[in-house]
Amino acid sequence: MSKLLGLLIILLSVFGGYVWAGGNLSSLWQPAEILIIFGAGVGSLIIANPKAVLADMYTQLRELLSVEKEDPELYPQLFGLMGMLMSQIQSQGLRVLDEHVEKPRESSLFLMYPTVLEHPNVLQFLIDNLRLQSIGKISPHDLEHILEEEIYRIEEDRLRPAHALARIAEAMPGFGILAAVMGIIITMSNIDGPITMIGVKVAAALVGTFIGIFACYCLFEPTSKALEHLVERKSAQLRCVAAMLTSFAKGKPPMIAIDAGRKQIQSENRPTFIELERWMVEQKS
Repeated sequence: MSKLLGLLIILLSVFGGYVWAGGNLSSLWQPAEILIIFGAGVGSLIIANPKAVLADMYTQLRELLSVEKEDPELYPQLFGLMGMLMSQIQSQGLRVLDEHVEKPRESSLFLMYPTVLEHPNVLQFLIDNLRLQSIGKISPHDLEHILEEEIYRIEEDRLRPAHALARIAEAMPGFGILAAVMGIIITMSNIDGPITMIGVKVAAALVGTFIGIFACYCLFEPTSKALEHLVERKSAQLRCVAAMLTSFAKGKPPMIAIDAGRKQIQSENRPTFIELERWMVEQKS
């Protein structure tokens, strides 16, 4: 909702101010200019990026409009799940993980925490690294390094759509100038026409520059930043899991390991330690 509100404010401010100053909105409707600018932008986006990046961009844009806040049930259930796993490992050893990590969606333990199952990025990261620990001895230092490298690679991949959109945003003013130049060419080819028609064609050409600048600074650039924030929020989820795994591997008690994960959460979603204790009590009950 906040994204749509921001877009509405932009439209009302830019076009409302234009009308207030005496402008005519019909003068801004130049389909040919719009086709040139956005067609060139979309084509460049397709040429510059592999299909996987374009598909990921589409997915992230849909999520950006549909999910604006962190799922409030994710962290309470994630902490509850990790607490149960750590307790079982302490009492039965790492082999207890085998019955859970092979088919987590059929595991009686994981089924107790359905919100975790609804977040495939968190679930896959957790399962992969639990399986890594269950199949062989790995030092806490090596585990920490492996998790840091994996998160870095995941984050780099997920940021590719945002970076691609940012590059197109930088190019939009140039596409606007391209459309304006082509409009001036058309104007000059009709220079012997009525002076009023020349003015209309020059104004139409300048609309191309306006559209390019508007698309850059009011649409594509803010959207690319919003995608970056989306990726950062998801990376914080993985860092939370990684911190709990490494802290527990270093021999810390489950509650201390879970608190290490809590500290990796972004401030707007991070619970206090008292809230964490309450969650853990509720999960046990």
